Amino acid sequence: MRPDMPADHTTEAERLLRTAAQYPEDHEPLLLQAAAHLELAGARDRATGLYDTLLAASPDRPHLVKALKAANLWEYGHEAEARAIIDGLRAAAPLDPAPWEIVAETLEAHDELEAALDSFTAALDLLLTPGEDVPYRTQSLLTGRHRVRRLLALEHDAWDTLADSLHRATVPLDELHDPKRLWSLGSDNPAELQAEITRLRAELGSYRTALSRPFPVAVLHWPTPELRELLAAYPALTTEYPTEEAHLAALESSLRDLAATGTPNLGIVTGTVPSYEAFAASEAASPEDPDLLPQYATTLAARGRATPWPPTKTAPCWCNSGTPYKDCHGAPLPS
Repeated sequence: MRPDMPADHTTEAERLLRTAAQYPEDHEPLLLQAAAHLELAGARDRATGLYDTLLAASPDRPHLVKALKAANLWEYGHEAEARAIIDGLRAAAPLDPAPWEIVAETLEAHDELEAALDSFTAALDLLLTPGEDVPYRTQSLLTGRHRVRRLLALEHDAWDTLADSLHRATVPLDELHDPKRLWSLGSDNPAELQAEITRLRAELGSYRTALSRPFPVAVLHWPTPELRELLAAYPALTTEYPTEEAHLAALESSLRDLAATGTPNLGIVTGTVPSYEAFAASEAASPEDPDLLPQYATTLAARGRATPWPPTKTAPCWCNSGTPYKDCHGAPLPS
């Protein structure tokens, strides 16, 4: 059976539901994945049920769950309810870019282009500060807004120019988002068809890059009490963490190095000693094995535990100092 057939999506959804029952601390990302598979399987009513279950349990990202629920409801005939949820989300103005993107793309998918553009623009006005770097998770809002404005035949503005500057594929966004591309697919001219194939390959390459990293490349952070408990229980790890100050500095340095090489979607995961010990037991390994630390970080990221890095310059630093990032670990390095 082909891997994209509904039966396979149902099977994967059931597997994720069983996993969520085994790891209740990670039930939110696991149930969201299960709901996505149920939508692909055509079981949209069951997916709505999972979204309702999450909302009843006070999820960490309620706006994201509501946005996904609205998108799902609209797809199987509950437009009025979906619109009500979308209106509520826009009024709530979440600081998470994901709900905004889902809302805007839902409106776009149903030919509500002006409303989609308004949602993309409202999100960017809320989330981006002129002159600051654009976080990885916000870049897709710029790209989506660019696409909708091309569909509406609007002239470029400052946000479109910024989207163009962040685009890395060989085919420019103006070409990828050109409505006339649809007509070229029916052309009898081999040159036009070949040009369109080139564009589609570039677009597919961008999607593959995004899909190849479904969760952030994450670096492990131990808060002060957890680091003390970790080193007291496993002194051999002092070679990895000689001091708390060295640990925090190394974490920021590692992320800056990854960013300098062009690695997108970076994040920080927070470790706890009980969680780490449980992970070591599941791997039949010793907690004192330093090679286990990056595996633990990757597992936490895969379970949706990563916080995006870097914070905005004025946001509190990731180290929990309470100081703005720009004045703490985000300060320029001494020359």
